[in-house]
Amino acid sequence: MSLLRILTFCFSTFLLMVGCTSASREGLPPDSPFIETIATREASLPYGLAVGDVTSRSAILWVRTEGVKAVQVVWASVETWEKMAAMASVTVPASHTPVFVTGPYTDFTLSIPLEGLTPATRYRYRILVDAAERASGLSSGSVAATGEFTSLPDPTRSVPLTFAWSGDLGGQERCRRGEAGYPIFDVIGARRPDFFLFLGDSIYGDGICSSPPNEPGADFVARSLPEYRSRHRYQRGAAALRRFLNTTPVYVIWDDHEVKNNFSGPFEGLMTAGRQALREYWPIQTDSSDPHRLYRVVRYGADLELFILDTRQYRSRNSDPDGPGKTMLGANQLNWLLDGLRASTATWKVVATTVPLSIPKGGGAASPGFDGWAGGADGTGFERERQVIVDAIISNRLKNVVFLGGDVHYVQANRYDPDGDGHGDFHEFVAGPLSAQSGRLTLPSSSLRPTNLVNDGGYFNFGLVHVTSGAFEVSFVDDAGKTRFSHRLQAQ
Repeated sequence: MSLLRILTFCFSTFLLMVGCTSASREGLPPDSPFIETIATREASLPYGLAVGDVTSRSAILWVRTEGVKAVQVVWASVETWEKMAAMASVTVPASHTPVFVTGPYTDFTLSIPLEGLTPATRYRYRILVDAAERASGLSSGSVAATGEFTSLPDPTRSVPLTFAWSGDLGGQERCRRGEAGYPIFDVIGARRPDFFLFLGDSIYGDGICSSPPNEPGADFVARSLPEYRSRHRYQRGAAALRRFLNTTPVYVIWDDHEVKNNFSGPFEGLMTAGRQALREYWPIQTDSSDPHRLYRVVRYGADLELFILDTRQYRSRNSDPDGPGKTMLGANQLNWLLDGLRASTATWKVVATTVPLSIPKGGGAASPGFDGWAGGADGTGFERERQVIVDAIISNRLKNVVFLGGDVHYVQANRYDPDGDGHGDFHEFVAGPLSAQSGRLTLPSSSLRPTNLVNDGGYFNFGLVHVTSGAFEVSFVDDAGKTRFSHRLQAQ
């Protein structure tokens, strides 16, 4: 073989490793044999991929393989990729992870950290997948998928952003139907949000999806780790969800149906299995000092700090009387939230709580006690701990605090004036469901002195937020793409 042919072959192989995309092939000729190779390899990730918990310095890439496979990720900034694609030299640096081997201990899933990123930079990655026996050196023919994401800006930069949030997917027999499965994700994706906040009930493990009318595979109640895993795989069978996750970073937290309706973590034997399946199937960062921790903060430039609460893992029994000994968050998480709110320099301080602040949500005979923050006539609820948070907002004169919620399966927005001085102290916006039975419309309780801005339902929906240094604009959008309600908050 001539030297020229050797160099041409090596350069073509290099482009496959670090320069071409599966969509455009970056200039490869239409008859290139490598196009067929890549298209075939994409079948090795039938559940798609997801990028999550993106920060200014890191991100997590999720994949699941069919059986035991070797997996490696190669990534670099788009600018670097373009330089590499224009050069025959392979000296321009690209980063790569170690080679991982998937196995049954995590149901063949991987959450792969990409670290050492530069803030506010567009990155391109390639996922290489091959037989496990090739783990010592994956080849260019192993490209299984490609994608891009942008690292978050650092806290000194004011950068406008748009994000979406919702929850409640596949409940009360509103499960996958047809190839798209959950077409609302195509509607969300068309709005091109910078990220999606999945605010709980990503599965309904405690419910049945009958077939027909739903796609087969979820006609059972999950009571074990393999069954919870199966319900997560069922959701990923929805093509619209896979398309969405291929292009939109996610931040995911659980609510109750990832385990069991209205569960309280310390008292629910199934929590461990449900939590493990959740972590296996979503790209969620792990704190080495507290590996089960799910609450975390997202700082997006100078204007947004998002506190994502875990309202399940540490809570007291719902049926316990409210009082000083009752908690939804646990002492450590509550102190983390209070300290974070006080110290935040972000224009907008946003608290994501899967259960609403002031909608009374009784549990009934099967699971007694009020499940949200608001209580009722039976003396349950979590209003005492909620008041600790409210007092911190008021006493520290915190401005531009917004709560985002879900769980109740309808749209609601409230302005709260708990100190009764005639000026709103914070707001709450509640979205959902993505695909579940509509809830019974209920107005907020009076204890936080609410002004109800909207109370509407009967349709699948998501919330869309546009954030700038001067405003926080919220819209509720239905599954046909119609905006049902909008509200604009001016920064104080």
